[in-house]
Amino acid sequence: MEFNVSSAGLLKGVLDVSKAIPAKTALPILENFLFVLKDGQLEITASDQELTLRTLVAVDSVADEGSIAVPARQMIDLLKALPDQPITIKTAGEGSFECIWSNGNSSLPYFPAADYPEIKGAGSDARTATVPASVLAEGISSTIYATADDEMRPAMNGIFFDMEPESTTLVASDSHKLICYTTRAFQTAEKASFILHKKPAAVLKGVIDKDDEDITIAFDSSTVVFTIGETMMVCRLIVGKFPEYRKVIPQNNSNVLRIDRAQLLNTVRRVAVCANKASNHIKFDLKTGQIEITAQDLGFALAAYEKLPCEYNGDELGIGFKSSFLIEILGNMTCGTVVMKFADPRRAALIVPAEEEEESEKICGILMPIMVS
Repeated sequence: MEFNVSSAGLLKGVLDVSKAIPAKTALPILENFLFVLKDGQLEITASDQELTLRTLVAVDSVADEGSIAVPARQMIDLLKALPDQPITIKTAGEGSFECIWSNGNSSLPYFPAADYPEIKGAGSDARTATVPASVLAEGISSTIYATADDEMRPAMNGIFFDMEPESTTLVASDSHKLICYTTRAFQTAEKASFILHKKPAAVLKGVIDKDDEDITIAFDSSTVVFTIGETMMVCRLIVGKFPEYRKVIPQNNSNVLRIDRAQLLNTVRRVAVCANKASNHIKFDLKTGQIEITAQDLGFALAAYEKLPCEYNGDELGIGFKSSFLIEILGNMTCGTVVMKFADPRRAALIVPAEEEEESEKICGILMPIMVS
Protein backbone atom coordinates (compact mmCIF):
# COMPACT_ATOMS: atom_id res chain seq x y z
CA MET A 1 0.00 0.00 0.00
CA GLU A 2 1.24 3.49 -0.88
CA PHE A 3 -0.66 6.78 -1.24
CA ASN A 4 -0.46 10.53 -0.73
CA VAL A 5 -3.06 12.36 1.33
CA SER A 6 -3.63 15.61 3.19
CA SER A 7 -2.74 15.19 6.86
CA ALA A 8 -5.75 17.32 7.89
CA GLY A 9 -8.09 15.27 5.70
CA LEU A 10 -6.77 12.01 7.13
CA LEU A 11 -7.02 13.36 10.70
CA LYS A 12 -10.66 14.31 10.14
CA GLY A 13 -11.36 10.83 8.78
CA VAL A 14 -9.84 8.96 11.71
CA LEU A 15 -11.49 11.27 14.25
CA ASP A 16 -14.88 10.76 12.56
CA VAL A 17 -14.72 7.03 13.26
CA SER A 18 -12.62 7.00 16.45
CA LYS A 19 -15.68 6.93 18.74
CA ALA A 20 -16.13 3.27 17.80
CA ILE A 21 -12.67 2.27 19.09
CA PRO A 22 -13.30 0.34 22.34
CA ALA A 23 -11.62 1.49 25.57
CA LYS A 24 -11.13 -2.15 26.55
CA THR A 25 -11.47 -5.22 24.38
CA ALA A 26 -10.67 -8.91 24.37
CA LEU A 27 -9.78 -8.56 20.67
CA PRO A 28 -6.61 -6.42 20.35
CA ILE A 29 -7.21 -6.03 16.58
CA LEU A 30 -10.16 -3.75 17.42
CA GLU A 31 -7.70 -1.20 18.84
CA ASN A 32 -6.78 -0.49 15.22
CA PHE A 33 -8.27 1.36 12.29
CA LEU A 34 -8.84 -0.71 9.18
CA PHE A 35 -7.44 1.14 6.15
CA VAL A 36 -8.70 -0.10 2.77
CA LEU A 37 -7.33 1.73 -0.27
CA LYS A 38 -9.25 1.17 -3.50
CA ASP A 39 -10.69 3.13 -6.42
CA GLY A 40 -8.75 6.26 -5.46
CA GLN A 41 -10.30 6.49 -1.98
CA LEU A 42 -9.26 5.45 1.50
CA GLU A 43 -11.96 3.65 3.49
CA ILE A 44 -11.39 3.89 7.26
CA THR A 45 -13.24 1.57 9.64
CA ALA A 46 -13.39 1.39 13.44
CA SER A 47 -15.50 -1.06 15.42
CA ASP A 48 -16.17 -2.56 18.83
CA GLN A 49 -18.39 -5.22 17.15
CA GLU A 50 -21.53 -3.62 18.61
CA LEU A 51 -20.94 -0.28 16.88
CA THR A 52 -19.06 0.28 13.63
CA LEU A 53 -18.15 3.59 11.98
CA ARG A 54 -16.82 3.78 8.43
CA THR A 55 -15.89 6.81 6.34
CA LEU A 56 -14.22 7.66 3.03
CA VAL A 57 -11.26 10.01 2.66
CA ALA A 58 -10.16 11.41 -0.70
CA VAL A 59 -6.47 10.77 -1.46
CA ASP A 60 -4.23 12.81 -3.73
CA SER A 61 -2.57 9.91 -5.53
CA VAL A 62 -2.29 6.14 -5.28
CA ALA A 63 0.85 4.17 -6.05
CA ASP A 64 -0.29 0.81 -4.70
CA GLU A 65 -3.69 -0.27 -3.39
CA GLY A 66 -4.14 -2.57 -0.40
CA SER A 67 -5.49 -2.90 3.11
CA ILE A 68 -3.92 -2.89 6.58
CA ALA A 69 -4.95 -2.40 10.21
CA VAL A 70 -3.09 0.50 11.86
CA PRO A 71 -2.86 1.37 15.61
CA ALA A 72 -5.56 3.94 16.35
CA ARG A 73 -4.06 5.84 19.28
CA GLN A 74 -0.63 6.35 17.70
CA MET A 75 -2.18 7.32 14.36
CA ILE A 76 -4.40 9.96 15.94
CA ASP A 77 -1.59 11.36 18.11
CA LEU A 78 0.80 11.60 15.16
CA LEU A 79 -1.70 13.33 12.87
CA LYS A 80 -2.69 15.79 15.60
CA ALA A 81 0.96 16.76 16.02
CA LEU A 82 1.48 17.37 12.28
CA PRO A 83 0.72 20.74 10.66
CA ASP A 84 -1.54 20.48 7.61
CA GLN A 85 0.59 19.21 4.72
CA PRO A 86 0.71 16.41 2.15
CA ILE A 87 1.96 13.14 3.62
CA THR A 88 2.83 9.76 2.16
CA ILE A 89 1.80 6.51 3.79
CA LYS A 90 3.36 3.31 2.53
CA THR A 91 4.03 -0.19 3.83
CA ALA A 92 7.73 -0.83 4.37
CA GLY A 93 8.74 -4.40 4.95
CA GLU A 94 6.93 -7.03 6.95
CA GLY A 95 4.59 -5.64 9.58
CA SER A 96 5.45 -1.93 9.47
CA PHE A 97 4.44 1.15 7.51
CA GLU A 98 5.89 4.62 7.14
CA CYS A 99 4.24 8.00 7.43
CA ILE A 100 6.42 10.48 5.56
CA TRP A 101 6.06 14.27 5.79
CA SER A 102 8.07 17.20 4.45
CA ASN A 103 11.03 16.98 6.84
CA GLY A 104 10.59 13.70 8.67
CA ASN A 105 8.96 10.32 8.91
CA SER A 106 7.76 7.73 11.40
CA SER A 107 7.54 3.96 11.35
CA LEU A 108 4.56 2.24 12.93
CA PRO A 109 3.44 -1.40 13.07
CA TYR A 110 0.49 -2.68 11.08
CA PHE A 111 -1.53 -5.87 11.23
CA PRO A 112 -3.07 -7.97 8.47
CA ALA A 113 -6.46 -6.71 7.33
CA ALA A 114 -7.63 -10.33 7.27
CA ASP A 115 -7.45 -10.35 11.09
CA TYR A 116 -10.07 -7.60 11.30
CA PRO A 117 -13.60 -8.94 11.99
CA GLU A 118 -16.05 -8.89 9.12
CA ILE A 119 -18.65 -6.15 9.54
CA LYS A 120 -22.13 -7.14 8.45
CA GLY A 121 -24.82 -4.59 7.69
CA ALA A 122 -28.58 -4.98 7.46
CA GLY A 123 -29.84 -8.04 5.58
CA SER A 124 -31.48 -8.28 2.18
CA ASP A 125 -34.90 -7.90 3.81
CA ALA A 126 -33.95 -4.53 5.31
CA ARG A 127 -36.42 -1.67 5.30
CA THR A 128 -35.26 1.83 4.42
CA ALA A 129 -36.18 5.38 5.31
CA THR A 130 -34.78 8.85 4.73
CA VAL A 131 -34.74 11.66 7.29
CA PRO A 132 -33.30 15.21 7.28
CA ALA A 133 -30.13 15.30 9.38
CA SER A 134 -31.34 18.22 11.49
CA VAL A 135 -34.58 16.39 12.33
CA LEU A 136 -32.79 13.22 13.46
CA ALA A 137 -30.30 15.21 15.55
CA GLU A 138 -33.12 17.15 17.20
CA GLY A 139 -35.10 13.98 17.85
CA ILE A 140 -32.17 12.27 19.56
CA SER A 141 -31.33 15.38 21.62
CA SER A 142 -34.95 15.70 22.72
CA THR A 143 -35.26 12.12 23.99
CA ILE A 144 -31.91 10.54 24.87
CA TYR A 145 -31.76 11.99 28.39
CA ALA A 146 -34.94 10.09 29.31
CA THR A 147 -33.48 6.63 28.57
CA ALA A 148 -32.94 4.20 31.46
CA ASP A 149 -30.07 2.12 32.84
CA ASP A 150 -32.03 -1.04 33.49
CA GLU A 151 -30.35 -4.43 33.13
CA MET A 152 -33.65 -6.21 33.72
CA ARG A 153 -35.47 -4.31 30.96
CA PRO A 154 -32.94 -3.61 28.18
CA ALA A 155 -35.64 -2.18 25.89
CA MET A 156 -35.81 0.86 28.18
CA ASN A 157 -32.11 1.62 27.63
CA GLY A 158 -32.63 3.02 24.16
CA ILE A 159 -34.71 5.26 21.94
CA PHE A 160 -37.76 3.64 20.35
CA PHE A 161 -38.26 4.63 16.68
CA ASP A 162 -41.99 4.23 15.98
CA MET A 163 -42.36 4.80 12.23
CA GLU A 164 -45.59 5.17 10.28
CA PRO A 165 -46.52 6.44 6.79
CA GLU A 166 -47.70 9.80 8.18
CA SER A 167 -45.05 10.48 10.83
CA THR A 168 -42.37 9.02 13.10
CA THR A 169 -42.19 9.25 16.88
CA LEU A 170 -38.98 8.85 18.89
CA VAL A 171 -39.73 7.72 22.46
CA ALA A 172 -37.60 7.27 25.56
CA SER A 173 -38.61 6.42 29.12
CA ASP A 174 -37.08 5.36 32.43
CA SER A 175 -40.50 4.61 34.01
CA HIS A 176 -40.44 7.91 35.93
CA LYS A 177 -40.51 10.17 32.89
CA LEU A 178 -41.42 9.61 29.26
CA ILE A 179 -40.58 11.84 26.30
CA CYS A 180 -42.04 11.65 22.79
CA TYR A 181 -40.69 13.56 19.79
CA THR A 182 -42.94 13.40 16.70
CA THR A 183 -42.09 14.63 13.21
CA ARG A 184 -43.78 14.44 9.82
CA ALA A 185 -40.43 14.90 8.05
CA PHE A 186 -39.56 11.25 8.75
CA GLN A 187 -41.87 8.67 7.19
CA THR A 188 -41.85 5.07 6.01
CA ALA A 189 -43.95 3.28 3.40
CA GLU A 190 -45.39 1.00 6.08
CA LYS A 191 -45.43 0.78 9.85
CA ALA A 192 -42.07 -0.29 11.32
CA SER A 193 -40.06 0.15 14.49
CA PHE A 194 -36.73 -0.51 16.19
CA ILE A 195 -34.93 0.34 19.46
CA LEU A 196 -31.56 2.10 19.20
CA HIS A 197 -29.36 1.82 22.30
CA LYS A 198 -28.47 5.18 23.82
CA LYS A 199 -24.69 4.72 23.34
CA PRO A 200 -24.80 4.54 19.51
CA ALA A 201 -27.57 7.16 19.58
CA ALA A 202 -25.18 9.56 21.32
CA VAL A 203 -22.42 8.70 18.84
CA LEU A 204 -24.81 9.22 15.92
CA LYS A 205 -25.79 12.64 17.26
CA GLY A 206 -22.10 13.57 17.40
CA VAL A 207 -21.46 12.34 13.85
CA ILE A 208 -24.33 14.31 12.31
CA ASP A 209 -23.19 17.64 10.89
CA LYS A 210 -25.55 20.58 10.61
CA ASP A 211 -24.60 20.85 6.95
CA ASP A 212 -25.68 17.28 6.19
CA GLU A 213 -28.90 17.10 4.20
CA ASP A 214 -30.54 13.68 4.35
CA ILE A 215 -29.62 10.53 6.26
CA THR A 216 -30.52 7.12 4.88
CA ILE A 217 -31.55 4.44 7.37
CA ALA A 218 -31.63 0.72 6.55
CA PHE A 219 -32.64 -1.75 9.25
CA ASP A 220 -33.73 -5.31 9.84
CA SER A 221 -34.63 -7.14 13.06
CA SER A 222 -31.13 -6.94 14.55
CA THR A 223 -29.05 -4.29 12.78
CA VAL A 224 -29.42 -0.69 11.63
CA VAL A 225 -27.22 1.21 9.18
CA PHE A 226 -27.14 5.01 9.08
CA THR A 227 -25.52 6.62 6.03
CA ILE A 228 -24.47 10.24 6.60
CA GLY A 229 -22.66 11.66 3.59
CA GLU A 230 -19.37 9.76 3.31
CA THR A 231 -19.77 8.21 6.77
CA MET A 232 -21.67 5.05 7.64
CA MET A 233 -22.64 3.80 11.09
CA VAL A 234 -23.62 0.16 11.67
CA CYS A 235 -24.91 -0.95 15.06
CA ARG A 236 -26.84 -3.72 16.70
CA LEU A 237 -30.36 -3.00 17.81
CA ILE A 238 -31.88 -3.77 21.18
CA VAL A 239 -34.04 -6.85 20.78
CA GLY A 240 -37.20 -6.60 22.85
CA LYS A 241 -40.63 -5.02 23.08
CA PHE A 242 -40.97 -1.38 24.02
CA PRO A 243 -43.93 -0.59 26.33
CA GLU A 244 -47.21 0.64 24.82
CA TYR A 245 -46.31 4.26 25.42
CA ARG A 246 -49.44 5.74 23.84
CA LYS A 247 -51.59 4.12 26.52
CA VAL A 248 -49.86 6.02 29.33
CA ILE A 249 -50.16 9.49 27.77
CA PRO A 250 -52.87 11.31 29.79
CA GLN A 251 -55.83 12.38 27.65
CA ASN A 252 -58.16 14.11 30.11
CA ASN A 253 -56.04 16.06 32.60
CA SER A 254 -58.36 18.99 33.28
CA ASN A 255 -56.18 21.16 35.56
CA VAL A 256 -54.02 23.29 33.26
CA LEU A 257 -50.97 25.39 34.15
CA ARG A 258 -49.55 27.76 31.54
CA ILE A 259 -46.26 29.49 32.40
CA ASP A 260 -43.01 30.82 30.96
CA ARG A 261 -40.69 27.81 30.64
CA ALA A 262 -37.43 29.58 31.54
CA GLN A 263 -39.02 31.26 34.57
CA LEU A 264 -40.38 27.96 35.87
CA LEU A 265 -37.09 26.18 35.20
CA ASN A 266 -35.02 28.79 37.06
CA THR A 267 -37.43 28.79 40.00
CA VAL A 268 -37.31 24.99 40.31
CA ARG A 269 -33.51 25.13 40.23
CA ARG A 270 -33.40 27.74 43.01
CA VAL A 271 -35.90 26.01 45.27
CA ALA A 272 -34.38 22.55 44.69
CA VAL A 273 -31.15 23.72 46.35
CA CYS A 274 -32.95 23.17 49.69
CA ALA A 275 -34.52 19.85 48.71
CA ASN A 276 -33.44 16.61 50.36
CA LYS A 277 -30.34 15.46 48.45
CA ALA A 278 -31.46 11.85 48.39
CA SER A 279 -35.00 12.41 47.13
CA ASN A 280 -34.82 15.83 45.36
CA HIS A 281 -38.52 16.27 46.18
CA ILE A 282 -40.29 19.59 45.52
CA LYS A 283 -43.97 20.47 45.78
CA PHE A 284 -46.28 22.54 43.57
CA ASP A 285 -49.24 24.27 45.25
CA LEU A 286 -51.52 25.51 42.49
CA LYS A 287 -54.40 27.95 42.70
CA THR A 288 -55.97 30.39 40.25
CA GLY A 289 -53.31 32.84 38.99
CA GLN A 290 -50.53 31.52 41.23
CA ILE A 291 -48.11 28.66 41.78
CA GLU A 292 -46.03 28.19 44.92
CA ILE A 293 -43.03 25.88 44.71
CA THR A 294 -41.53 24.58 47.96
CA ALA A 295 -38.77 22.23 49.12
CA GLN A 296 -37.38 21.24 52.49
CA ASP A 297 -34.81 19.00 54.11
CA LEU A 298 -35.77 18.59 57.75
CA GLY A 299 -32.56 16.72 58.57
CA PHE A 300 -30.45 19.79 57.77
CA ALA A 301 -33.06 22.47 58.60
CA LEU A 302 -33.23 23.60 54.97
CA ALA A 303 -36.32 25.06 53.33
CA ALA A 304 -37.20 27.28 50.38
CA TYR A 305 -40.28 28.51 48.60
CA GLU A 306 -41.09 30.84 45.73
CA LYS A 307 -44.38 32.16 44.39
CA LEU A 308 -44.94 32.83 40.70
CA PRO A 309 -47.84 34.42 38.83
CA CYS A 310 -49.20 32.09 36.16
CA GLU A 311 -52.24 31.11 34.15
CA TYR A 312 -53.88 28.24 36.01
CA ASN A 313 -57.33 26.87 35.35
CA GLY A 314 -58.54 24.08 37.56
CA ASP A 315 -59.01 22.93 41.12
CA GLU A 316 -56.62 23.93 43.87
CA LEU A 317 -53.96 21.24 43.77
CA GLY A 318 -50.83 20.15 45.62
CA ILE A 319 -48.53 17.77 43.75
CA GLY A 320 -44.93 16.65 44.24
CA PHE A 321 -42.16 15.89 41.74
CA LYS A 322 -38.54 14.86 41.73
CA SER A 323 -36.87 18.15 40.87
CA SER A 324 -34.02 16.65 38.84
CA PHE A 325 -36.49 14.98 36.46
CA LEU A 326 -38.50 18.18 35.99
CA ILE A 327 -35.32 20.20 35.42
CA GLU A 328 -34.23 17.72 32.73
CA ILE A 329 -37.54 17.94 30.88
CA LEU A 330 -37.82 21.74 31.04
CA GLY A 331 -34.12 22.19 30.25
CA ASN A 332 -34.31 20.08 27.11
CA MET A 333 -37.33 21.94 25.72
CA THR A 334 -36.78 25.10 23.69
CA CYS A 335 -40.29 26.59 23.70
CA GLY A 336 -41.05 29.94 25.31
CA THR A 337 -44.23 28.93 27.12
CA VAL A 338 -44.90 25.51 28.59
CA VAL A 339 -48.23 23.91 29.50
CA MET A 340 -48.53 21.37 32.34
CA LYS A 341 -51.75 19.39 32.68
CA PHE A 342 -52.71 17.58 35.89
CA ALA A 343 -55.49 15.17 36.86
CA ASP A 344 -54.78 14.75 40.57
CA PRO A 345 -51.76 14.39 42.91
CA ARG A 346 -51.39 10.67 42.18
CA ARG A 347 -51.47 10.60 38.38
CA ALA A 348 -48.88 11.59 35.78
CA ALA A 349 -48.55 15.19 34.62
CA LEU A 350 -48.44 15.99 30.92
CA ILE A 351 -45.86 18.60 29.83
CA VAL A 352 -46.09 20.14 26.33
CA PRO A 353 -45.18 23.40 24.58
CA ALA A 354 -47.97 25.99 24.39
CA GLU A 355 -50.39 25.43 21.51
CA GLU A 356 -49.12 28.42 19.53
CA GLU A 357 -45.49 27.28 19.71
CA GLU A 358 -44.04 25.88 16.49
CA GLU A 359 -42.95 22.68 18.23
CA SER A 360 -46.21 22.11 20.09
CA GLU A 361 -46.97 18.93 18.16
CA LYS A 362 -43.38 17.67 18.34
CA ILE A 363 -42.68 17.32 22.04
CA CYS A 364 -44.67 15.57 24.72
CA GLY A 365 -43.36 14.87 28.22
CA ILE A 366 -44.91 12.78 30.99
CA LEU A 367 -43.68 12.98 34.57
CA MET A 368 -44.82 10.72 37.39
CA PRO A 369 -45.59 12.51 40.68
CA ILE A 370 -44.25 11.60 44.09
CA MET A 371 -46.04 11.80 47.44
CA VAL A 372 -44.97 14.75 49.58
CA SER A 373 -46.33 15.91 52.91
